[in-house]
Amino acid sequence: MHTAEHQDPQNPSCAQVLMHLLRQYDVDTVFGIPGVHTIELYRGLPGSGLTHITPRHEQGAAFMADGYARASGNPGVCFLITGPGVTNAATAMAQAYSDSIPMLVISAVNRREDLGMGRGRLHELPRQQDVSRGFCIWQHALTSAQQLPEVLARAFQLMRGSRPGPVHIEIPIDLFPAPMPGQLTDYRAAPAPSLPGTDSNTIDTAADWLSSAEKPVILLGGGAQRCGKAATELAEKLAAPVFESLAAKGIVDERHPLCGGANLSFACVRERIESADVVLAVGTELAETDRNLVRENYQFRGKLIRVDIDPAQLVCNAQPDLAICADAGITLASLSDAVTDSGEPRRQSAAAEVESLLHACRTEWWPGSEERLPWVQALRDALPAEGILVTDSTQLAYNTNHALPLYQARSHITCTTGYGTLGFALPAAIGAALASPRPVIGLIGDGGIMFTLGELAAAVEQKLALPILVWNNSGYGEIRDFMDEAAVEQEGVNLHAPDFVTLARAFGAEGCRIDRPEQLSEAVAEAFARKGPTLIEITAP
Repeated sequence: MHTAEHQDPQNPSCAQVLMHLLRQYDVDTVFGIPGVHTIELYRGLPGSGLTHITPRHEQGAAFMADGYARASGNPGVCFLITGPGVTNAATAMAQAYSDSIPMLVISAVNRREDLGMGRGRLHELPRQQDVSRGFCIWQHALTSAQQLPEVLARAFQLMRGSRPGPVHIEIPIDLFPAPMPGQLTDYRAAPAPSLPGTDSNTIDTAADWLSSAEKPVILLGGGAQRCGKAATELAEKLAAPVFESLAAKGIVDERHPLCGGANLSFACVRERIESADVVLAVGTELAETDRNLVRENYQFRGKLIRVDIDPAQLVCNAQPDLAICADAGITLASLSDAVTDSGEPRRQSAAAEVESLLHACRTEWWPGSEERLPWVQALRDALPAEGILVTDSTQLAYNTNHALPLYQARSHITCTTGYGTLGFALPAAIGAALASPRPVIGLIGDGGIMFTLGELAAAVEQKLALPILVWNNSGYGEIRDFMDEAAVEQEGVNLHAPDFVTLARAFGAEGCRIDRPEQLSEAVAEAFARKGPTLIEITAP
């Protein structure tokens, strides 16, 4: 094993500069599992001001970083070892890519003289970067330690100034101890980029269309996370119903009379959108995952205005009549200043229309939903108004997507669409709880939790007052229902499960089991009062 000599404070190591720069970029927490290849990376950690969280699997590290990023709005950061560290984290990185979540992944890679040589070195992959190429917005492999400040600057500029996603930086293990010139204080973060607006003529055109519209609609996607106030003000001036993708749920308070929530999958809402004379779509892909897997694209009969920071997204899934490549917040604020106020009578009429649409959505619920709605209401009662709900791919979560109202941005962290992995909610809830002082509840199925159950140990170590609800329907219940609907004999969906309550206690967490919705609020309140996580097993009806 290589051991580096003590570094001269006047000539800090590459690893020390890395930790220092991460703090300069306002990173305070990193998620990772140390290994032989990252010993010298971790030499730079003590005294850096960074908090290191150790998951039990690298997939958990990246899911934690994802939850941290979604709750805070800042990039989540992972430290991974060469080879298996990267491959273990791949699924979680792909989830972040699918949902445009900023994530900085720092991994080791073999020594520079060994790269591409096939010498059978420890953790060796022929081309490690190829593993993450399909789900990163940028990758770079350092060839000298002196490249680090510029490479980090580019990574943060991309994550802060364009459509975000994972960035993967590889550092050969012989570069971690490499000396850097000057002192630590010589290294500073690059200034954040100013976000792009659009020209006044384009704003005037959009404002004219919207002001003259009789039936406008606003669609919000995950790219509008910072825009709740501006979006609400614009909707009120236009008397326009607002509908949100699952990634945007809560950006506009779902108690607002003009907010139709995340109900894009229902036919009545779809018809209202398609019949609008002007649709303003902001930060949304207009994809099937925005509509909870309704595959058919919208057939817009009126004008479509699209706003996105990514020019490619402006023409994806639907051709716009006006394409605005700009920051969502700047654009919405400019439009709000430019449009004509439609008046109180139209606002009241639009609010009544939204109320009617929400009632109509209830008639379109799929089979089995009605018996779960009391649990949805119980969960809404248990979740504090400012709380964050983190959901996995499980039956109850598909109902909370639509029927559980949320009141502010960054309240809904979900993997139920997009890449649609399993095992997300437990580690992502841990990341969210570490990132935000807001109360967090995780919701996961009995099948999904088995993917990442070991991360309970990390929640115990961090003494997180974190309720984890396990919806136990004795297997992969949603897939079982799809098999039944398709007249396919059930296979692989009825699972043996452990005693989750006993297992939680074995980890040092608390556990309890409930089977009635009215028991949930008390169980969650007790969980929030503890200094540690609580697994609440729900016996599904």
